Order: sequence, then C-alpha cells, then structure tokens
Amino acid sequence: MTSDATSDATSGATSDANEFEKLRELITPARVVLWDLDGPICRLFAGHKAERVAADLVEWLERQGLRGLLTASERDSLDPQVVLRAVGRRRPGSDLVAGLEERLTQEELRAAASALPTAYADPLIRTWSAVGVRLAVTTNNSPLAARTYLDTRGLTGCFAPHLYGRTGELHHLKPHPHCLRRALSAMGAAPSAALMIGDAATDLAAALEAGVPFLGYARNEAKAKLLRAAGAERVVRSLEPLLRLLRSGRVVG
Repeated sequence: MTSDATSDATSGATSDANEFEKLRELITPARVVLWDLDGPICRLFAGHKAERVAADLVEWLERQGLRGLLTASERDSLDPQVVLRAVGRRRPGSDLVAGLEERLTQEELRAAASALPTAYADPLIRTWSAVGVRLAVTTNNSPLAARTYLDTRGLTGCFAPHLYGRTGELHHLKPHPHCLRRALSAMGAAPSAALMIGDAATDLAAALEAGVPFLGYARNEAKAKLLRAAGAERVVRSLEPLLRLLRSGRVVG
C-alpha cells in the first residue's frame, strides 16, 4: 500500500470513529426515543404504493365534484398527505375532510400489511426497549396503521400505549410538534431526555420546536441531502451503528 493510500485509509477510519463517537454522545442521554413510522421503522407504502393512494384520493374528490378544490400540482402529487393537507386547509373541520382522512386511514391499514421493515429497525427497537429506554411512535400516519404494522412484527409491546399519530385536527400534523408533545407529556419526559428519529424535514422541524434532539435517518443520499439542507446535524444512512452502540455497552447515561 502506498503512503498516500495508507494516509487516506487512516483518515477514513478516524472520520468513521469520530462519527461513531458523535452518535454515541447523541443517543446516550435519551431515556425516551420518539420514532417516525414511515422511514425509520418501515417503508409503509412498499407494496401498496403511495402514488396510487394519492391518485385514488384525487379521483374520489373529483367524483364529489370537487376537482377545483386542488391545484394542478396537488392533483399530480405522489403523496397522499399533500392531498389531505390541501383539503384540510380549505375545508377545515368539515365532513369532507373527515371522509378523506378516513379513506386515507383505510389505505394506510392496507399498506401496513405489505410494508417492509427498515433494515436493523426490529432488533434496534427490541434492544433499546430491553435496556429500559421507553419508545413512542410520533407519526403523521394513522396510529391504527402504526399499531397494525407493529403487530405484524411483534413489536407493539415495545411501544404501547404510546402511539401518537394523525387526528382530525390536521393542523397538528408535523411540522407542528403536537404529537411529540403528547408523547412527552404522557411519558413524563423532558424534551432534553428524548430523541426523535425521523426521515423528513417536517420531523426535524417538529423536534426543534419541541426542544427534542434529532437524528435523521435517510435510506439514500438524496434524502440525506434534504435532511442536511433542512439543518439536521446528524444523519445516518443505516440504523446498524445505533444497534452496534447499544450492544457494545458503550451507551451509558
């Protein structure tokens, strides 16, 4: 190996060690971990595609004669949450919003049956729970969908009853910190003793507003760049380093 190659390898190892240490410092104080569902725990719409769900919601609105309620970009959105939020802004508290939200909940329940677990999420959740850290789900998806997915993986006991998700009050969806504050209040935890794991800028914004430290999870570099651009200081592409830290016994509060 040349001296330059040796230097590069040493530099890379040092960088990895530094990142590992920074990750340890972030997770060590956490006595409560707040998890977003779709991304860090699973790919909710892996089998039941989100773009198809969004299109179905748009078609349902059009059958009600409400095509004009959405802008062209909202009608073309691949995200059902965009459609729901748009209607919620224009018809807050209406039966229309309640009906649309119920339709989305049913689609999320179907999606939960074919969702794919995020790599290392299951053992990380079980290990964190086993060492006495309390866990909660704080998601913009339906809490019913969260429970359904966790049931399929045998993970509900690691979280229940702390599953906080979408309600009829759509203005409380993240980036509003409502579901994080509900979790902290119910668990009697100070924000500084918690950690939020999320994969979107809305998760980061909610955590910042609630005063909760944040760890970004990104399954690809494009998502990682979005999180960093939003201001996330720590972003991981895999949950494996967290599991390694917990199993090493180096996370001591």
